[in-house]
Amino acid sequence: MDSHKRLLFNNQAWVQRKLEARPDFFTRLADNQNPEILWIGCADSRVPAEEVTGADPGELFVHRNIANLVIHTDFNALSVIEYATEVLHVKHIIVCGHYNCGGIRTAMSHRYFGLINNWLRHVKDIYRLHAAELDAIVGEERRLERLCELNVEEQVHHLAQVSFVQRAWQKEGRPMLHGWVYDIHTGLLKDLIKVNPGQLPHPTYVYEFPED
Repeated sequence: MDSHKRLLFNNQAWVQRKLEARPDFFTRLADNQNPEILWIGCADSRVPAEEVTGADPGELFVHRNIANLVIHTDFNALSVIEYATEVLHVKHIIVCGHYNCGGIRTAMSHRYFGLINNWLRHVKDIYRLHAAELDAIVGEERRLERLCELNVEEQVHHLAQVSFVQRAWQKEGRPMLHGWVYDIHTGLLKDLIKVNPGQLPHPTYVYEFPED
């Protein structure tokens, strides 16, 4: 069976399983979504958000891109974050990277790959900021793993710098920001960093909002 046809076949089997467990499963979801969590992950096919967390449809609002980046000029990601914070009122935003990330590995190289080099330039900047620590690590794979972790932590800091995240902090005391990394080899998630609402970034990035 062709791979794309297999997906359609699997979909029918999945629908049947869901209906057997709960007949109103889809009608309950059809009218609205009310997720409490925004998940920002890597586009890597081995790290599907719902699968690795055991979440059901409707529990996660998901945005994925190569190397799970939060970039202040990326209007796609910013639109997702704004919708999640101001319309869905999510309580948590999780940035989840993963070990053995092809994007991070590519960023560590000097090879030409076209447009992706420009996107991954942001990861190179993180390497430059932490060069002393990274260059002191013996072994390329361990260095790669550490850069995956540092990249996640940096993206969480980027979230804290977003104006409408700070506005949600001030108005409603949410969302909490998290940085996780997924271990491809074990299937386990590792909690790296947490930023509480109001735990503001460097003063340069802090915004002041008028009283309503």
